[in-house]
Amino acid sequence: MVTAIVLVRTERERVQEAAQAMLEVEGVTEVYSVTGPNDLVVMVRIPDFDRLAEIVPEKLAQVPGVDRTETLVAFRCYSNYDLDRVWSLGFEE
Repeated sequence: MVTAIVLVRTERERVQEAAQAMLEVEGVTEVYSVTGPNDLVVMVRIPDFDRLAEIVPEKLAQVPGVDRTETLVAFRCYSNYDLDRVWSLGFEE
């Protein structure tokens, strides 16, 4: 599984519209509206790296209102969330 984080700058008035459109792209699991130099952080999770070349430039970057994208590919995932779920099995209230 390949995980990519796509940082997106949009036209100011089109942030919400762009976020909703990106959620329709296959492989996009979450879209976060954020502060800072970027407007959106898009999480992409796909089975193989080759699909990324299709998703980012051909789909995400072509969403109306998108000015710029920057893609980060994850090497590994470190997460407390998964560990918390494993260690809390059987302790649900």
